[in-house]
Amino acid sequence: MGVDRTVDQVFGAGDPQRVGSFRFYLDGERWEWSDAVAQMHGYTPGTITPTTELLLSHKHPDDQRQVAKILERMISDAEPFSSRHRIIDTTGRTRHVIVVGDRLLDNTDAVIGTSGFYIDVTDTLDTDLQESVTEAVDELEKTRAVIEQAKGALMLVYGISADRAFDVLTWRSQHTNTKLRAIATQLVQELATNAGSPSESFRARFDHLLITVHERIPQQ
Repeated sequence: MGVDRTVDQVFGAGDPQRVGSFRFYLDGERWEWSDAVAQMHGYTPGTITPTTELLLSHKHPDDQRQVAKILERMISDAEPFSSRHRIIDTTGRTRHVIVVGDRLLDNTDAVIGTSGFYIDVTDTLDTDLQESVTEAVDELEKTRAVIEQAKGALMLVYGISADRAFDVLTWRSQHTNTKLRAIATQLVQELATNAGSPSESFRARFDHLLITVHERIPQQ
C-alpha cells in the first residue's frame, strides 16, 4: 500500500508542498514518500524510489551525522523521533525541514516500521516566526479558541509559524477523517495532562500524541 495522498491533496498541486508524509518498512528497509516529500527533494513524483542512502545524500553535510544516528535508532529500535535539519534538493537549494516519525504497526500491533511527516519551514524566517508567535498569543488571549491553543502548542514544540502549525492540524484532520476542532480539542486536553518544558523527552511524547490523537477522541 502506498503512502496516503491526503496530505498532498490538502494543499493542491504546483510548487513543492509544505507538508508531506513518508513510511519506512523494516522488511527490506523500504521507503515510501508522498508526492510532497518527493517534491521537497526536487523530484517529480513517481520518478524516484527512495532509499536510506538517497535520503542521507540529500541531508546538508553539517546535519548528516545527526540524521544518520536518528535513522540508526529508528531502524534498530523502531524509536519514534523528531528532527529539525536541512536538506539539499536536486537543484542545490537548501530547505529547512522538520521530520517527525512514529512506530508503524500491523493488524496485530507488531512494529513493522515507521510512518510520519515532513514540514517544510524554509520560508519561516526568525523575524516572521516571532511575529507569528506574538500574533498567535494575542489571538489566544482574545478568543481562547481551541484551534489557536493547538496551533500555539505546535509552534512552541516545533518552532514553526502559525500558518505552518495550521497546515499540520489540517493534515491530521484530513488524514484521519476527523473534524479539525475535535483534533485540536483532544490535543489540548491531552497536553494539559502531559505538561512540561519542551525538552527532548517531552517533544518525543508530543510527537506520539500528535500522530495518534485521533484514536482517543470520544465517539459522538
